Amino acid sequence: MPTTATTGKHEKGNFFWRLSKKFQFAADKLIPDAFVFCVILALITFVWASLATKTSPIKMITYWYDGFWTQSTFAFQMTIMVVVCASFAKAPQIRKALDRLATLAKTPRGCMVVLMIFGYVSSFVNWAFCTVVTPILAMRMAKNVKGLHFPMMVAAGYTTMILGQCLGPSASLYALVASEDHFLADKIGVLTQNQTTYNPMNVILWLILAVVVMVVSILTTPPASEIIEFHGELAEEDIVEEAVTNPTPADRLNGSHILMWIVAAIGIVYIVWSFINNGFLGSLSLNFMIFLFITLNCIVYNTPKKFIAAIRDSMVLATDVMIQFPFYGAIMGMMTSSGLGEMIVNSLSGITTAHTVPLVTFFSAWVLNLFIPSQGGQWIVQGPIMVPLALEKGAYIPHILNAFVYGDETTNLLQPLYLIPALAVVNVPLKKVWGYCAYICLFMTVIIAVGLLVLPRFM
Repeated sequence: MPTTATTGKHEKGNFFWRLSKKFQFAADKLIPDAFVFCVILALITFVWASLATKTSPIKMITYWYDGFWTQSTFAFQMTIMVVVCASFAKAPQIRKALDRLATLAKTPRGCMVVLMIFGYVSSFVNWAFCTVVTPILAMRMAKNVKGLHFPMMVAAGYTTMILGQCLGPSASLYALVASEDHFLADKIGVLTQNQTTYNPMNVILWLILAVVVMVVSILTTPPASEIIEFHGELAEEDIVEEAVTNPTPADRLNGSHILMWIVAAIGIVYIVWSFINNGFLGSLSLNFMIFLFITLNCIVYNTPKKFIAAIRDSMVLATDVMIQFPFYGAIMGMMTSSGLGEMIVNSLSGITTAHTVPLVTFFSAWVLNLFIPSQGGQWIVQGPIMVPLALEKGAYIPHILNAFVYGDETTNLLQPLYLIPALAVVNVPLKKVWGYCAYICLFMTVIIAVGLLVLPRFM
């Protein structure tokens, strides 16, 4: 667990630190464990929807139950994604690579720069890999460089994953509208990622955000007396198979390199085939990324016994994900079935003009994501309202989609569901990091709001 580094000198710190402290002070006092946070959010939704939509309690309970199971498939995907990414990150080959990367920086600010650049790059590959690996890299940096304020490092690393979704290829909305059979295809057609993810406005806004967030994170430097360093234990031991005297045929199979090489070879063949036939961006679905990391684990853990041991060791990181996703499904069920989600979006959409549609889309997605932390599920509620409105006002549809993704991702800094794996890796409670996430969320919200109001006029 982190411990506080103390010195005899008391300092107040700079403006950025003093501002971040206000958020973190509130978090320390008010933010419970992630599961409790989720349950309270579900109860708020229950009461709010009941009163706002005049839905009976028994119907709300039914919506709760029905929604509870809507995310089962996604929960399984998220669980196995976290596990296989964490297992790969803990492999000896990857640990050595992270150790080399950790030695590039010699100062706390240098560590922040290296961490965030690595986070941006890795988030483009896969959001789950970034979520798990950035805190591991932060821990290894903390062993080499003294004076790192570890909670801020975790928050900054997590932010790179958030921003990576706004420009990377793995955001579910961008992949959805690029498919021919998406449910709004009759209204907006099929939009490639060159039109959505990589349109000029989105690229410019993302670059501004990436630079500003990095600068703010670097400048948020506590005085020596308030630094919270990481002094936990790093996973340094390799998974070693016990020697078996007089091995049976079963023992030989359990320790077989050939079996894992065959599985890895099959995986590599499919991955290459997919890239050739579907292209790089066209291949990067959630299922494909899970398959990719399973294949990579077969390579780095080259026997069935080592592979299973690594997976079992990483399962603890997925515990909160497995149990919380059904509750968030319940929240989603209550929001959608009661009509509360539609009511929230409609209340904001009534004040739009052609120039303000992106901004209204952003803020409605910002609010709705707190209760529906599934981009695809949120779009099912918001898309049928915002798309016709945008068409009526003559707004540019890709800008609307960009605004939605930014709103959805920004409040992932407040909505702790996707932060859980990172916290599990470093064994830090939610309240120690949430305040810094909320602090960064403030800067992101202001910049995005201004950007969506100004940039579309020139693009």
